[in-house]
Amino acid sequence: MSLSLFIARRIYRESDGGKQVSRPAVLIAMAGIAIGLAVMIIAVAVVIGFKSEVRNKVIGFGSHIQITNLDAASSYETHPVMVGDSMMAALAAYPEISHVQRFSTKPGMIKTDDAFQGMVLKGVGPEFDPRFMQEYLLEGEIPVFSDSVSSNQVLISKALATKMKLKLGDKIYTYYIQDDVRARRLTIAGIYQTNFSEYDNLFLLTDLNLVNRLNGWKPEQVTGVELQVKNYDKLEDTTYEIAVDTDNQQDELGGVYYVRNIEQLNPQIFAWLDLLDLNVWVILILMVGVAGFTMISGLLIIIIERTNMIGILKALGANNFTIRKTFLWFAVFLIGKGMLWGNAIGLAFCILQAQSGIFRLDPETYYVDTVPVSFNILLFLLINIGTLLAAVLMLIGPSFLITKINPASSMRYE
Repeated sequence: MSLSLFIARRIYRESDGGKQVSRPAVLIAMAGIAIGLAVMIIAVAVVIGFKSEVRNKVIGFGSHIQITNLDAASSYETHPVMVGDSMMAALAAYPEISHVQRFSTKPGMIKTDDAFQGMVLKGVGPEFDPRFMQEYLLEGEIPVFSDSVSSNQVLISKALATKMKLKLGDKIYTYYIQDDVRARRLTIAGIYQTNFSEYDNLFLLTDLNLVNRLNGWKPEQVTGVELQVKNYDKLEDTTYEIAVDTDNQQDELGGVYYVRNIEQLNPQIFAWLDLLDLNVWVILILMVGVAGFTMISGLLIIIIERTNMIGILKALGANNFTIRKTFLWFAVFLIGKGMLWGNAIGLAFCILQAQSGIFRLDPETYYVDTVPVSFNILLFLLINIGTLLAAVLMLIGPSFLITKINPASSMRYE
């Protein structure tokens, strides 16, 4: 064991944890490290969890990639494209694609005796993946959707059901305007709630066959195709690969295929989520700064209080570098203890929130009803390593104060 490490451990293990003056400084320094690290862990966990929740809800409604008609890029009143079995098989054959499903939409209106509400009727076929809707289903069940017959059953959001005073099993009248007004009576088979108001207040889910008949389309015509990718990190590359093969190609009836991913379809939402990363960096920098400056002040107080010891070590032949290392090792021990408390506080909050959801949010504003947390072991380790390195590096400069201490005068210092 080196002399510096040995002396540092002896100082750290003193029964009173420091002298009368330095003990409060030591406690404040450790508290600064603990609070700063806990805030960083919580901030990163919350932002990652929030981004993941919002992103998953957007993807749940629109999948990762959509192929639609170029003429319908900016309207719910869609122009169809031809999507047959051969195209479905070709899309499913891409190595990064995990699921392919067709969809059609038709804007319309729900009307009851007391109110009316605009909506978009979205039809899906038998290949529909129900996992997302199943997760947020409150009442009822998800119908078996069909592309050949119409069950006249729909899934409706709790927000729409509450606004229109509807409940499970109710018959609702919906109206669609094309060349003339067309009406359809549908039965509420299930009620879901995602708290994502932009979609909850808009979409009703039903059979693909019903929507295609309302649009007057041929059997293989649909609004588009939704594709799910296996790895979100490869979304851009997969979109480009499919676009190269599909974009601007015409179907048999003259429709032009247009490929876009979910980030291109919802640029405002994803730009907003990207801004959250800036907030995290600001928090990390501020917390590292606070933790570092509390350690600097604590170290300076300890050095001044132990001026007599520094003088004795110099008189015994220890050089400035050895003594500086001693106090830096001592600072590392303090930082380590503070980081243990910081990790304990941060992880306890994350576990408590994940299990109980004790801290709640307004879903109308934040799209989630509780503060979401997501633990990432790699980022957790990086935060700990970065905090330790940053704090130690910030202490190197103040440790040069030791070089200014003169042995002859310091040994008389009390």
